[in-house]
Amino acid sequence: MTRRSFQRRCLILCSFFMIGLSLLSARLIQIQVLDRQKYRERARAAYDRSEILPGIRGNIVDRNDEVLAKSIGLSTLMVDANLFRDPVVVVRALAYERASHEADWEMLSGEEKSRKLKVLRGLILEEDEPSIIVERYLARAVGMLARPMGLRREELRERIEGPIKKGRAYFAIAKDLPEDAADALRDLIEKNDLKGFRWENSIKRWYSSPELAAHVVGYTGEEESVDDRGRKSFVQVGKFGVEAAMEDYLRGRDGRWDHLNIPMPGEKGDMIPPVHGLNVQLTLDMGLQAIVEEEFDAGLEKYVAHRGCVVVLDPNSGELLAMVSRPSFNLNLKEGLAEGAMNFALQGIYEPGSTFKLVATSGVLNEGLATPGTMTFCHNGLFVEGKLRIPDHAPYGMLSVAGVLKKSSNIGAFKLARQLGPERFFEYAHRYGFGQETGILLSGESAGVVRNTGNLIDFSRAAYGYALNVTPLQVATAYSVVANGGELIRPRVVRSIIGSDGTVLERFEPEIERRVITERTARQMREALITVVEKGGTATAAAVPGFKVAGKTGTARRVKNGGYQVGHYTVSFVGMMPAENPEFVCLVVVDDPRPGDGMAIGGGSVAAPIFSKIAARVATHLHLTPTEPVPDEGLAASER
Repeated sequence: MTRRSFQRRCLILCSFFMIGLSLLSARLIQIQVLDRQKYRERARAAYDRSEILPGIRGNIVDRNDEVLAKSIGLSTLMVDANLFRDPVVVVRALAYERASHEADWEMLSGEEKSRKLKVLRGLILEEDEPSIIVERYLARAVGMLARPMGLRREELRERIEGPIKKGRAYFAIAKDLPEDAADALRDLIEKNDLKGFRWENSIKRWYSSPELAAHVVGYTGEEESVDDRGRKSFVQVGKFGVEAAMEDYLRGRDGRWDHLNIPMPGEKGDMIPPVHGLNVQLTLDMGLQAIVEEEFDAGLEKYVAHRGCVVVLDPNSGELLAMVSRPSFNLNLKEGLAEGAMNFALQGIYEPGSTFKLVATSGVLNEGLATPGTMTFCHNGLFVEGKLRIPDHAPYGMLSVAGVLKKSSNIGAFKLARQLGPERFFEYAHRYGFGQETGILLSGESAGVVRNTGNLIDFSRAAYGYALNVTPLQVATAYSVVANGGELIRPRVVRSIIGSDGTVLERFEPEIERRVITERTARQMREALITVVEKGGTATAAAVPGFKVAGKTGTARRVKNGGYQVGHYTVSFVGMMPAENPEFVCLVVVDDPRPGDGMAIGGGSVAAPIFSKIAARVATHLHLTPTEPVPDEGLAASER
C-alpha cells in the first residue's frame, strides 16, 4: 500500500468520525438546549404531582358577626395507575417497610436512612419479579389505608384493581373527604412512602342557617376554569343574592403546588400560594330575621297564602335589617329552588294599591297646596266626570287630607293628585324612587314601571296605586323617607368588607340620594298615618301595645292574563314604629290570600295583623322603650 493511499484512507476514516461526532453533538445541543423544555416536561410527566391549592372564598356574616356562609375544604384521593404499576416507583414503600422494622432505624440520621433505603430498593428489585413487587405493594397500601378510610381490605382492593383492569389510568377511591380525615390519610401516605396516590382539593360552600335569608345571602355554582398548563378545574362563582353581587370581594384565587413523587436531579417543587377572598358583613340581624320569618310563615298559613314578602329597614341609615320572600328554598340542598328562586321583595312587581297614596298626599302638603286639615269632597263613593269613573269602597263625603289616608279614599287621592297635576305627581313618584332600581347590592333587582302616559284615566288610577308596577323594596324605601324626615336613602345590605385578619378594609356608609319632602311635611305625614292605625282607620289590627304605629294599608286586585281576577288580591301594610321617631319601617305583602269563612280580604285584615305580631317582637329585639301605656286587660287585680 502506497503512502498516499494510506493517507487517503485515514482521511476518510477521520471524516466519518468527525461527521458522526458532529451529528451527535448537534443532537445533544438540540436535546439539552433547543428542546430542553419539551423533554423536561416529558420527564416530569410520569413523576410530577400537581395539587390545586384552593383560594378560600370569603365568609358572609351578619351585623353581629354570625357566620352565614363559609367554605369548607374537601379532598378527593386519586390513584395514578401508571405509577401504581411501576415497580421502580412502588419499591420505595417496600424498602421503607423493611427498614422501619429494623431495630436501629430510629437511631439513624436522615442521610443514613436515605442511603439504607437506596440499598434496600436495589436488593428488592434484584430479588423479586416486577409483578411480585407490584402485588406486594398493593397489599401494603391496602393494609395501611383500608381501616382509616372506613373500608374492608377487600373493598379497597376492588376500588383500586377494578378500574385498573378496565384500563383506567386515573380515578378516585375516596371523594369529598373533610379536612381532618384527609389530613390523617395524607400523613399516613407520606410517612409510609406510599406512591401512586394524588390529592385533588375542592371547596364546598356551606350555609349555617340554610333556610334563613336565603334570597339575600344567595348561593354559588361551579364554573370550569383552565390554568396556564391547560388543566381543567372548577371554581365557585356567586350565582344569586350577595354571593353574586359581591363576587369580586368574596372570590379567592387558587394557587398550585407542583412537586414530585420521585426526586429528580435538578428538580424542585414550585408553589404559587392561593389568595383567599375577603369577608362580607351584612346589615342583616339574623336574630331579627328569624323572628320575621317565623311570624310571616305563621301568617301565610293562617290566611292560606303561599307568596309574599316582608322588608324591615332602618329608615335613618337605609340598612336592611331583615328580608323574607316566599316561596323560598334551602341553600345547602337547593330544595325548592325551582319554585322559590325569585326574590319577591325586589323582583316581584305588583300594583301597590293604596300604599301609593303616599305620593299624592305628601305632594300637596309639600307644595303648600293643602294642609292636613284641608277638606276635600269625596262624592259619596262615586266620582264621574265624562268617561272618567272612580268608585270608592265606602260613601265618603268631606274628608281632610289626613282623612283621605285614614279612610283610604280613592276619590280623595285622585282629587289631591289632580291638584298637583300629572307632571308634578309623577315627578314626586320618581323622587320617591318608584320606576327605578333602588341600587341595593343584590342581584336581579326590578325597576318597576311608573310613567306618565298622558292619559287621564291612567293618571287617575295611578293616584290610588293602579296602572303602575312597583317592588316591595321600593315601597319600604319610600315610606322610609317619611320616617327619617324627608330624605331618600339608598337601601344597604352590605355593611363592610373585612380581611381575614379581622381588619375592616371598606365600610359602606349611608348614601342620601336626595331630599324628597321637607321635615315638616314628613312630620305631618307621620301624624296622618298614625290615624290609619287608630280607631276608625283601615289598619286598627296593626296596632302594637305600648307604641304608636304610623302606616298605610294597600289592597289591589290581581292581574291574570291581562285582566283583573274577581276576588283575588295582593294586600299589604307598611308601618313605622315608634311613630314619633321611627326606628324601623316594616312592609308586609301577601299575594292572593284565601282565608275562607267569609273573611274580608284586605291589607287591614290580612297584612296588618301580621305586621302587628312582627313589630311587637322587633321592638323587643331592638330594646325599644314603649311610648304609650300598655293595656293591662287580662291581668289579675293583684298583678295590676
